[in-house]
Amino acid sequence: MRSPLPMVATAVLCAALAACGSQLDPDAVAQVNGTTGAGAGGTVAGGSDTGTGGTADGGVSGSTGGSGTDSGGGTSSTGSDDPGEAQQGTGENSATGTTRAGSCDGFKNQTGITDKTITIANVSDISGPVPGIFESAQQATRAYAAYFNSTNDICGRKLDVELLDSRADAGADQQAYTKACDEAFAAVGSMSAFDSGGAAAAQGCGLPDIRSTTTTPERRDCSTCFAAQAVDSGLVPSAMPKYFLSKYKDATQHAAVLYINAGAAPVNAGAFRAAWDKAGWNIDYYQGIDVSEFNYAPYIQQMKDKGIRLVNYTGPYQNTVKLLDAMKQQGFEPDVYIQDSTIYDERFVEEAGSNADGVFAYSTTKLFDDYSVKEMALYRSWLDQVKPGAVPNYFGLYAWSAARLFVEQAVGLGGKLSRAAMVDALSKVTNWTGNGVHAPQQIGSKTTANCQSVLQLNGGKWSQVSPGGFMCAPLIDSGEGN
Repeated sequence: MRSPLPMVATAVLCAALAACGSQLDPDAVAQVNGTTGAGAGGTVAGGSDTGTGGTADGGVSGSTGGSGTDSGGGTSSTGSDDPGEAQQGTGENSATGTTRAGSCDGFKNQTGITDKTITIANVSDISGPVPGIFESAQQATRAYAAYFNSTNDICGRKLDVELLDSRADAGADQQAYTKACDEAFAAVGSMSAFDSGGAAAAQGCGLPDIRSTTTTPERRDCSTCFAAQAVDSGLVPSAMPKYFLSKYKDATQHAAVLYINAGAAPVNAGAFRAAWDKAGWNIDYYQGIDVSEFNYAPYIQQMKDKGIRLVNYTGPYQNTVKLLDAMKQQGFEPDVYIQDSTIYDERFVEEAGSNADGVFAYSTTKLFDDYSVKEMALYRSWLDQVKPGAVPNYFGLYAWSAARLFVEQAVGLGGKLSRAAMVDALSKVTNWTGNGVHAPQQIGSKTTANCQSVLQLNGGKWSQVSPGGFMCAPLIDSGEGN
């Protein structure tokens, strides 16, 4: 990329920390909870590696953890009928946050709830055209369940995570959610590129569905479905396009929007094009690329012919690597290459190599190596316990956030816990930050977050180049994607 912005001077730990299989810095973890992983007391739920995390035919992962010392500084007693006693051990970074536990009087076993466990299902794309694309969502959900089970319970019940594979297919998503309706109390942390498939099934059985991220309008419109990253595809943040207008105005007047021609990408790309035009960009080239396409040369040539200076792509990072390779081979060097947080992933950094130097990503999360955010250190620590060497990413972080949201709501409901009560509680949640790891999300209204940051990759390391924490600006109604 030509003329990259200078990196913000910030002390960032090695981005490859988890990928190299190394443990978190002991001091960072000690600041959070005084210990690492299962040493907090108890067996990690789903501690045995299940490879792809199960199939659409199911399989419950994990054992339940024992009691121990809560990271908030006290002992957990959430199984108590005394709500005053039950809140012992809560705190900003405890497994239940600062939520006051509801009385367990009247607690009933129901679908997905037995005397010992509350089953939550995670339905994510594990197999399919891009194997393991959203495995991070299952890993993170298991990680939060392990963290919770190590010190807590909900009225005497531990969390059990059922792993189901939506296989990057709407039909498989529908089948998996039909199974979840019969076997789980709720679905938590799910992530699929074809999430429209299971929307009717979830709503039909009243299943609370707290996803990592919503990708299609059909899922957003499901009355029992929510997401830790709420998305209304027709509403697009203006913070990122305004940032590039201020820094790279000439480039924004000769922009290209490319997208993978599958799943929710065409809908989202159409909304981006319309919104960014309204923000002041000029989109000279708009093109879908089929999943089966291996020859990117014609698209590169068309961008060169049109004088494109800014490129945006919507699709998996594996395809981004191919696109950057083709750009390098044909000597195409736009001033700006920008993508969403799918490329904020150590695996992208490793596969793209020097071709990725200078690329930008826009994000709604804190940096994965920002251990000053205690919740980020918790996520990294427990992720490494459940799957040593697992790579933290955007979808995993939001799945962790979804699991925390479920737990806090369930603990607060106590004996009033039911599917309907959970859905009602979720509909009232506003400004959810997952305990400080991401921008405020409007869970109940399902409105796209209006705050973003811009990151840049140089020398294999990401840093934030936009000012402050998150840039917040009005949403743009694209008139598309609804």
